[in-house]
Amino acid sequence: MLTIVQTADGSNTIYNPQVGENYHSKHGALQESRHVFVNSGLQYFLDRAGNLEAPVSILEVGFGTGLNFLLSADLCDQKQINLNYTGIEAYPLTKEMIGQTGYEQYISAELWQQFNAQYSPALSGEVSISPNCKLQIANCPLLNFQSTQQYDIIYFDAFAVAYQPEMWDDAAIGHTIQYLKPGGVFVTYAITGNLKRAVKALGCKVEKAPGAPGKREMLRAER
Repeated sequence: MLTIVQTADGSNTIYNPQVGENYHSKHGALQESRHVFVNSGLQYFLDRAGNLEAPVSILEVGFGTGLNFLLSADLCDQKQINLNYTGIEAYPLTKEMIGQTGYEQYISAELWQQFNAQYSPALSGEVSISPNCKLQIANCPLLNFQSTQQYDIIYFDAFAVAYQPEMWDDAAIGHTIQYLKPGGVFVTYAITGNLKRAVKALGCKVEKAPGAPGKREMLRAER
């Protein structure tokens, strides 16, 4: 049975007993999401890109609770940046379970309301969450995901390699990186020798970036 768990920064995550792990770091779900994905991924890309006329596109591997999406969409709404967001999630949480996370306190009320209203439809196709934001969630295993689109940013947020090793092998990483635009940014909370070698072999420049609380380093790569 899935259960709500409070993390060290006071924000909630969900424990998945089938996997044997939480969806976020026990050291702080909110801190991890903001640091690894929003700040080190989206904000980093925006700082390098300068003024953007085209929408920013994000692909997330492991949509999970939707926290990374919600924080990213909220930032883009504040900055009036158009966001096209695609999540990949083989085992989507129910709308009811997501509603118990308490994430409404970290974003605008309107965004939370629209996300809850459009979450289920997003599992079947693209929906509008706000005038600036479109969301779709591919309900399939990573290796079954296919798209003609490439993305500015990839959030790789699968469960840890100890619990889900198939998500971190060369095939999974290669399948993911093919969707990253030239000049795009790939971020994940993890950093291992195998991961660095796999990403480098795909033509990306790999950087050891400071990690979120509980982790010294994380991986960021640019194509």
